[in-house]
Amino acid sequence: MRLAIVGKGAIAGFVTAAVAQRPDLHLVARVLRQAEGAAVADVADLPPVDLLIDCAGHAGLAQHGPAALALGIDVLTLSLGALADDALRVELEGAARNGMAQLHLASGAIGALDALRAGAIGGLRAVTYTGRKPPAGWRGSPAEDRLDLDRLTTAATHFTGTARAAALAYPKNANVAAAVALAGAGFDATQVALIADPDAPGNVHDIRAEGAFGTLNFSITGASLPDNPRSSALAAMSAVAALSQAAAPIRFA
Repeated sequence: MRLAIVGKGAIAGFVTAAVAQRPDLHLVARVLRQAEGAAVADVADLPPVDLLIDCAGHAGLAQHGPAALALGIDVLTLSLGALADDALRVELEGAARNGMAQLHLASGAIGALDALRAGAIGGLRAVTYTGRKPPAGWRGSPAEDRLDLDRLTTAATHFTGTARAAALAYPKNANVAAAVALAGAGFDATQVALIADPDAPGNVHDIRAEGAFGTLNFSITGASLPDNPRSSALAAMSAVAALSQAAAPIRFA
């Protein structure tokens, strides 16, 4: 499988290193803001590739996703929160249909999404997602306008609302909320709470869902990548796992 990656941050670096260990995966190009060496600035200038991996956030998906899909290139993204923008989602869907390609959504920093997808078939009565991080994990987000992150001594909630509102307001912090919404009840029926907690042992993600299937409670405390404490290790691993599935002759549905 011939691959190209958008971005050069910590997650892109993790994926690049993992691909280098796989004889069945070949990284042939990178998409960056400026073309240099094997890197291009426009997906139209890519050599033949089977899959474009978006590791550049919402802006990267918005800029390169529709063009790649329209060219018939499948896209794998971690930027699930970008799909809260209905106009972008429609553009991506249209491009995928026209190019006969697919946009693949990596599970990112959360698990239990397979159970949510299955539960949604029978109907979900309620889905809630709670994200809890140390104060430093919310730097660069609207939490800075609502809380004094430097002086916080107890847990404080700085957002409650729908997954759509969370994903649009916190583009770098709410991709997990978006993943839960896309797998389950949708952006507007999924309730979200975001909490800054000086006692949090890491980035803690909790899902609770109720439906015809029964009740689901899932919690995970995620570690960060050594190269960037703001990047989730599991998110990077989920991208590599998705690549492995795409290349496997037997895979989970």
